[in-house]
Amino acid sequence: MIYRLSADLLVVLHLCFVLFVLFGGLLLLKWPRLAWLHVPAVIWGAFVEFSGWICPLTPLENWLRAQAGETGYTGDFLAQYLSTILYPEWLTRDIQFILGALVVAMNLGAYTWLWRVKHSHSRSHLDITNRAH
Repeated sequence: MIYRLSADLLVVLHLCFVLFVLFGGLLLLKWPRLAWLHVPAVIWGAFVEFSGWICPLTPLENWLRAQAGETGYTGDFLAQYLSTILYPEWLTRDIQFILGALVVAMNLGAYTWLWRVKHSHSRSHLDITNRAH
């Protein structure tokens, strides 16, 4: 029972990580310091995908499922749980490119906006300081 529950919780954690990699840039609008977690997460996520590696959480989940008497799966987390959602039959390579560009654009937009806001506050503070002298 504990192994199955642990495997299920690991799936939820894994899904949260994937969502954080994809959409974490939007969280920076409210919590800018989250960038210290988001940037490494994006780098790790991209590395795993581009290299073809399997995330270490996948073998751990399979081991937990085996300990619970269940069968694991081959491949990776995305293929097992998210493939049919992320890659429906109607999804073409062109649509994948558009969606990928959208994710990159969203994160670049969030980081750019955050950088501009931070630097405009610095400049306005300097302007106020200079006028006071």
